[in-house]
Amino acid sequence: MIFITAKFRVLPEHADRWPEIADEFTQATRREPGCLWFAWSRSVDDPTEYVLVEAFRDEAAGAAHVQSPHFTAAQRALPPHLAETPRIVNVTVPQDDWSLLGEMAVPDRG
Repeated sequence: MIFITAKFRVLPEHADRWPEIADEFTQATRREPGCLWFAWSRSVDDPTEYVLVEAFRDEAAGAAHVQSPHFTAAQRALPPHLAETPRIVNVTVPQDDWSLLGEMAVPDRG
């Protein structure tokens, strides 16, 4: 799986609307057959920072994502709302879903 985490610093005047601004790109990406997940979170420390956590099935799915029409459209539409170039961590990991965090295991509540 290709696992990506990216930080987007949004201009303050656009920060509250960022989920709406990025929604078309988000929804189109989530519909890609190779997309495992694509989720935004807003920083609790900095309201202008959003973190995107995304994963794609494999290299082919990741390549299809960056070659998609909605990615090309996002390259034009999103940067005017950003304060700086997003930062990214992109790795290939040998799994296809989230692993359990055993150090914080929750006992069966049933």
